[in-house]
Amino acid sequence: MASETVTFSSALDVTPVAGDWAAVRDGKILGLAGRRTAVERPDPDGNRTQVLAANIDVVLIVVAAVPRPSLRAVERMQVMAWDSGATPVLVVTKADLCADPEELLDYVAPVSAGIEVVLSSIADGRGLDHLRGLIQHGTTTMLGASGAGKTSLLNALDGADAAVAAVRRDGQGRHTTTTRRLFFMWPSGVMLDIPGIRSLSLKATQEGIADTFEDVAGVARNCRFGDCTHDGIAGCAVAAAVAAGEIPARRLESWLAVQRELSFQERRNNPAAMAEQRKQWKQATKMSRKRR
Repeated sequence: MASETVTFSSALDVTPVAGDWAAVRDGKILGLAGRRTAVERPDPDGNRTQVLAANIDVVLIVVAAVPRPSLRAVERMQVMAWDSGATPVLVVTKADLCADPEELLDYVAPVSAGIEVVLSSIADGRGLDHLRGLIQHGTTTMLGASGAGKTSLLNALDGADAAVAAVRRDGQGRHTTTTRRLFFMWPSGVMLDIPGIRSLSLKATQEGIADTFEDVAGVARNCRFGDCTHDGIAGCAVAAAVAAGEIPARRLESWLAVQRELSFQERRNNPAAMAEQRKQWKQATKMSRKRR
């Protein structure tokens, strides 16, 4: 695999990112091929979209078995993966540290409907051959917090020598990947290693959310109103399913949290909507004070 230092043509209307196919001549990128898929999130300023990786075929959502993974984090990364256009796979690392793997599978089952789940361990080798089969063709990347074992997994899968670091005493990971690098995966695949995600801010569509929350989306079709927000409106089939124990209350809470964040992102990009929201907040505060 060759590498070359290049500059960008001033005529480019899109900034190249890791995973892009580029036309290069005389050390300058002259053009980019159209992107089939793109893993995105909002920039910290909230005014633009940051493309983390392009033309990804498989997204490995990597979480550690110990301590127990955050189900909400799995859901949020799954939204990002589905919305990118790639195929998400949930990989639970450090499975050798888990006393009851079957119980762990039951624990993640509510947030992994419709995607493959692989228990893996670099200590005893479980799951590694299966993962190699999944990523032997096309382009793969990994999403997950630092400390989940992404770099160690990469090293184990194809003998890479990327640097790793011990997890801190509080269980939080240390950032070892600070740049985006491509690794060849035999016989014809590549792994794009990207830095761990510090923030799980979302850039997604309702389609990506529906794919992640299939249980909520399926029941929502029976709601009395087509624009039901599932937050107490009469005739809400989702609320009825939660009350009946058919959908975990935590799933609905996560769905609502994702919807609130997307609404916030939309308002940040729309000054008029943000101003209207602030006006409503002020009115609500005044009414609350009057009641006192």
